[in-house]
Amino acid sequence: MTECRLPEGFTAGPAEAAAGGGGTGGTMGFRGLRLVLACGLLLAFACGPALGRVPHGLQELPEQEGTKEPPLDHADRDEENHEKHGPRLGEEAAASPCFRCCDPGTPVYHAIPVPQINITILKGEKGDRGDRGLQGKYGKTGLAGARGHVGPKGQKGSMGAPGDRCKNHYAAFSVGRKKPLHSNDYYQTLIFDTEFVNLYGHFNMFTGKFYCYVPGIYFFSLNVHTWNQKETYLHVMKNAEEVVILYAQVSDRSIMQSQSLMLELRDQDEVWVRLFKGERENAIFSDEFDTYITFSGYLVKHAAEP
Repeated sequence: MTECRLPEGFTAGPAEAAAGGGGTGGTMGFRGLRLVLACGLLLAFACGPALGRVPHGLQELPEQEGTKEPPLDHADRDEENHEKHGPRLGEEAAASPCFRCCDPGTPVYHAIPVPQINITILKGEKGDRGDRGLQGKYGKTGLAGARGHVGPKGQKGSMGAPGDRCKNHYAAFSVGRKKPLHSNDYYQTLIFDTEFVNLYGHFNMFTGKFYCYVPGIYFFSLNVHTWNQKETYLHVMKNAEEVVILYAQVSDRSIMQSQSLMLELRDQDEVWVRLFKGERENAIFSDEFDTYITFSGYLVKHAAEP
């Protein structure tokens, strides 16, 4: 703050200051008064804005009408402000309430909060259904699951429509052999090398057996040529069972010998011919030019026919 001093050797009395005095004393008194006024103006301009600003929250409430005190002069107001804002005896000085003009001022009014809108309640109308998208790619084929339990047996179905009575079932074969055969230590299946008739391939030329695929009653016939001075001993077999025998005793002459029979066969039954083993020396005759051994069979009646 600027300190105002009077010129040396100047003493301004009250009377001289009020009357303006004359002479040199009056002139010096007038100058001193002007200097005091200038110092007061400087102090007013320097401290006026800071002293006039009241911090937020310390503003005095307006007094009720009719109890208002008379205004104080500048000296009394300064003294009162000094008592209010100055530190009390025995207490530490509080922080200065003065602010610089460049400092941001404390807001006088409370900040009004911005209203918040709950967007979730602002639900619009349901839109139209969109177009169906393209079909995606097929996924990888998964592993096969475990087999489930066997379900319960179903109910018996209704009887089907009668079949065609004009439909006939057939089974027939006729084969031959052009090679002779002599007995040995075990039984030998008679294999045929010539095929005359083999309807639907029911006779297997490799195994020498007829396999039944059409159940019913069959007729079979076996013809052989005996060997001179040797016995002839064969069996017609059904599966592993000996059904009939074809036999001829030892003779000086060879003859044609035959055997025939009818058998009722089921599905997958086998019919074949075997030569007896070597307990007795037996054989059948044939040559490369003529066929002396034949085996034939055919279906007489199908099992489903009445």
